[in-house]
Amino acid sequence: MPRYVIDAIDRSILNLLQANGRISNHELAEQVGLSPSPCLRRVRQLEAAGLISGYVALLDPAALGLSVTAFVRVRLAEQGDRHLAAFESAVLALPEVMECYLMTGESDYQMRVLVGSLAEFEDFLRHKLTPISVV
Repeated sequence: MPRYVIDAIDRSILNLLQANGRISNHELAEQVGLSPSPCLRRVRQLEAAGLISGYVALLDPAALGLSVTAFVRVRLAEQGDRHLAAFESAVLALPEVMECYLMTGESDYQMRVLVGSLAEFEDFLRHKLTPISVV
C-alpha cells in the first residue's frame, strides 16, 4: 500500500484535529486557510488513507476518582508466544490497565495502571495481576 503524502495544510489539519477533535469543519477550514468544501474533502481523504483512525473523548481521571497512576513492570515465568498471548489476553480484561507494552531487558512488559487509591492498587496487584498464571 503506497504511503499517503501529506503537505503543510494536511499537517495543520491533523494538528488541529488532534488538539480538538470536535472542531467544526468551518472553523477548521478557517484556521488552515481553505474554504469549507476543500477542507472537508481533505479530512475525508486523511480518514480514508488511515491517517485519522477515529475520534475519541479524553477523560479526566481525577474527576472519575482515579487519582493514582502506577507504572508496573512484569516479568513472565516464560517468554514463549503462548505465554505472551495468555498474558496479553488477561491484561485486556483488566480495566485498570491503561497501557501495556512488550519490553526488552529485565522486564517483559511495562503497564500504566490507573486506580482510585493505593489500597485499590494493592488490590489490583494481589487479586488481579499476580493470579495471572504466566506471571
